[in-house]
Amino acid sequence: MEVPLDRHRILMFKNKIYNHLAVEIFKNFITILLTFTAIAWTVRAVNFLDLMIEDGYSANIYFRYSLLNIFTIATRFVPLSFLLSMMISIAKFERQQEFLILWTVGLNKIKIVNIFFLIGFLVSLFQIILSLIINPYTLNKSRSLLRDTNTKQVNSIIKSNDFSDSFKGVTFYIDEKNSKKELINIFIKDSRGSINTVIGNTDDNMNTSIFAKKGMIVQNKLILFDGIIQTLNDNKKIKNINFEKTELSLSNFSTRTITQPKIQEISSYELFKCLNIENSQECVFKNNKKILIETLSRRAGMPLYIPLISIITSFLLIYKKEGKNNHTKKYIIFIFSFIVLILAEILLRYTGFSITNFTLYIFTPLILLIILYTVLIKKMTSKRFENE
Repeated sequence: MEVPLDRHRILMFKNKIYNHLAVEIFKNFITILLTFTAIAWTVRAVNFLDLMIEDGYSANIYFRYSLLNIFTIATRFVPLSFLLSMMISIAKFERQQEFLILWTVGLNKIKIVNIFFLIGFLVSLFQIILSLIINPYTLNKSRSLLRDTNTKQVNSIIKSNDFSDSFKGVTFYIDEKNSKKELINIFIKDSRGSINTVIGNTDDNMNTSIFAKKGMIVQNKLILFDGIIQTLNDNKKIKNINFEKTELSLSNFSTRTITQPKIQEISSYELFKCLNIENSQECVFKNNKKILIETLSRRAGMPLYIPLISIITSFLLIYKKEGKNNHTKKYIIFIFSFIVLILAEILLRYTGFSITNFTLYIFTPLILLIILYTVLIKKMTSKRFENE
């Protein structure tokens, strides 16, 4: 009765060690990923300030738009974060003699390799879900915030003694703003009919210039006082109209911010449909298959390199902690893994040239994974370690 009990205890001990290893790697992965994401998101959020300063969107829209971009930023750091977490975790396990304990109780190193591979597979699945589903949705949602927001903070765009061309086809200039938020000495140049004036015969094709001594913005309307409207029609005739008070609707203003969805914001299902010849006529990107295939490669192909990284870093298990040049071997494995990620990013640019390149990009990490896994298993089964 004692022998089965001892085996049961050893099995429970091993399972605890397995869970501990997995939790430690995931903990390091999440910490590193959140750190990189927070730094990159802060930098990106500063760039997004132009939405308020230049384009006049509210702080609420800016904040929501910035938050919706977090998932995309995090996705780009998943492979590197996983590599660093594996290297840091393995170094910590060696330093704390945890691997030595495992070898002492008779644990096979191949079992640890399989655990590392399983973790890499789960992280890869996590990135695939982000890339294929979550990122296109959040990016499209962020774009719709700009597209569906009609009211803009025009007062924040128009600055004193400065020509503002934040709106398409419209240029603003004012001398100053007083304490009552009134605009003094206003000049407006409209070359595309963005401003709907009260002049019934104002044609959209006409160039319109407006001069006013004073004005104010109330409820998405620009109210002007004591000024003149000059219109230039297609026949090069200028028409002047003096006014004491007039109202200009700002609803037709459109900023230079791109509101149409980019390919990164299109759902993966729609992009895969574009690859179908029969449905290509319905695809917006039917004339740019290169970008289409490259985008799908990034979403579905790049995560496949993560399990490969888990196998490469597992080669650290075949070296003794006290072995000669052990630190050098760690650096070599890290550099080799890092080069694999860089090459994966570089080769991604060439996947759009043909379906063949796309296929090679998808199957290359799988083939290398099988080869390296086979080599690693042979090394572990043919060599005895002192700490086993």
